[in-house]
Amino acid sequence: YHYEDNLVMVGFVVHLNYENPYLYPYMEFQRFKHHPMVAELLDGGKRISYGARAISEGGWQSLPELSFDGGVLLGCSAGMVNVPRIKGNHNAMLSGIEAAEAAARAIAAGREGDRLTDYDAAVRTGAIGQDLRKVRNVKPAWSRYGLWPSLVLGGMDMWGAGLTGRNILRTWKHGKTDAEATGKAVDFKPIDYPRPDGRLSFDRLTNVAFSFTNHEESQPCHLRLKDPTIPIRVNLPEYAEPAQRYCPAGVYEVVEDASGPRFVINFQNCVHCKTCDIKDPSQNIVWTTPQGGDGPNYPNM
Repeated sequence: YHYEDNLVMVGFVVHLNYENPYLYPYMEFQRFKHHPMVAELLDGGKRISYGARAISEGGWQSLPELSFDGGVLLGCSAGMVNVPRIKGNHNAMLSGIEAAEAAARAIAAGREGDRLTDYDAAVRTGAIGQDLRKVRNVKPAWSRYGLWPSLVLGGMDMWGAGLTGRNILRTWKHGKTDAEATGKAVDFKPIDYPRPDGRLSFDRLTNVAFSFTNHEESQPCHLRLKDPTIPIRVNLPEYAEPAQRYCPAGVYEVVEDASGPRFVINFQNCVHCKTCDIKDPSQNIVWTTPQGGDGPNYPNM
């Protein structure tokens, strides 16, 4: 994305249903920046900010119930992202409009604190639902068949929907969760990533400083383990403990000392991407809200 004053924003999306537990999303991003077309844009520049966030890619099939007593879910909190366009701002704004109109109708009718069920219906039958239905099979196709077959199948489906208003293919289910898609370490080889050069690519902890994240060190850790023994007892031997790699902020480490390997959580580094809650193969990590609104402070993202 190009902005005024020579400002460039570069993003990189890694689908979290990847199988290889040795895959390192952060380092994939650093390697991507060395592609000649990208490097040409960044060479001579200065980094000013860094951040990361898990994107809700479930789309139409994964829309939850959108209203509850006294409130509603809007935008990306409900998964209203158009996956092939990697875009959700338009639906976030539309959902805000629909919610405001539903709330206005409820207030005019003298209702208070109940469910705005007409908001749910408006989202599913209106412009948001139409947008998500057209692309509903793109993500399941990627997960099932890989890049090239899914481009053909998804393209045909979207072309048919654009031409006739109806999808050619039936609605596909997503299948496995991202955590379940993680393969065993024995079936894969570690990936040798180039060392960051400090010019286009940078080490993870140095970049975390540019997220301006902050958590009071005396507060309770907001990243909770259901079973503290699982990272070393299960995840390390079976999956090479992928938390060391999937976290974009270096929160999780396996440290070797005289007593053996030890799992360390550096919660102060957390940028609130919530990847750990999604990708942990044992579903042992629970992301909770830290105290006092602590977390990243993105000035221009």
